[in-house]
Amino acid sequence: MRTQQGISRLQVLAMSAAVVFAALAASVNAAERPREGVSPTGEREFGAKLLVCATCHGDKGVPQNATVPVIWGQQENYLTKQLHDFDSGDRTFEAMGWMASTLSPTEQASAAAFFSKKTWPAKAAAAAPGAAPAIAAVCTVCHQQNFAGGLPAPRLAGQSYEYLVEAMRRYAEGERTNNADMARIMQALSPADRDAMARYIAGL
Repeated sequence: MRTQQGISRLQVLAMSAAVVFAALAASVNAAERPREGVSPTGEREFGAKLLVCATCHGDKGVPQNATVPVIWGQQENYLTKQLHDFDSGDRTFEAMGWMASTLSPTEQASAAAFFSKKTWPAKAAAAAPGAAPAIAAVCTVCHQQNFAGGLPAPRLAGQSYEYLVEAMRRYAEGERTNNADMARIMQALSPADRDAMARYIAGL
């Protein structure tokens, strides 16, 4: 059962987003609107919903907070699954659960396609990552060479250390349960191992 505080936060999110939808619906650039699978709210309203995503994920694909993942240029199948899982409750995060619930299944697929076609944001030049931790060889089986992602798993290279280490912790401690393989792998690693992996991947 949600606490009264949790309900209040959700109500604030809903009211704030409703205001944003109304303000942005008339100003969505037609060139930025997805052309397929827009239902049931219509093209203009759906475009406004996508603009709300920029509140956290950034209007240029760079998240406002380091704990929020990059979604521009992310694998389409991964984004579709995450939206479905947030909507169904298989993955929990209050703001994303609410946002996913505003999209029909068709709109979820269209949103995933829309963001997957964006360009992954460039990162500032940084020192080359150190030697890969031993567990990296296991991770690249799914996340592919240099953690660039592919059909089996999402891109991780270029995500922030803060997001990566928190995602690993949530899998390890049973807070995130929408991927059983990831949960088993993270549970087998020590916090120090997870920290090393997060730092290495963030540097790619």
